[in-house]
Amino acid sequence: YAPLHPRCGTNFLFIVMTVSIIVFSFLKWPTLYIRILSRILLLPVVAGISYEIIKLAGRSDNKIIAAFVYPGLLLQKLTTREPDDNQLEVAIASLKSVLEDEGGQEFESI
Repeated sequence: YAPLHPRCGTNFLFIVMTVSIIVFSFLKWPTLYIRILSRILLLPVVAGISYEIIKLAGRSDNKIIAAFVYPGLLLQKLTTREPDDNQLEVAIASLKSVLEDEGGQEFESI
């Protein structure tokens, strides 16, 4: 599997940044206090819109959504990489341990 995924946290942060720029560009800033207060109050709105875009990107083949998410996928290429053999070994051992605890059955080495 490729390490790139449209619902990755890196992509979410990129979409939050993009949505923030769009939302805050429509507001006027008369004073510093109002600017700070409006950003705090609109933060849940920005996060909610971003979450819905990420959620839609994970289950949709819409070309517009794919184009909106694509820059975030490019950003993931900078922040993610394929695991090395030691990381895979730890992941397999962890998965075996959890499966043994939940199911009570032992697994052979892979």
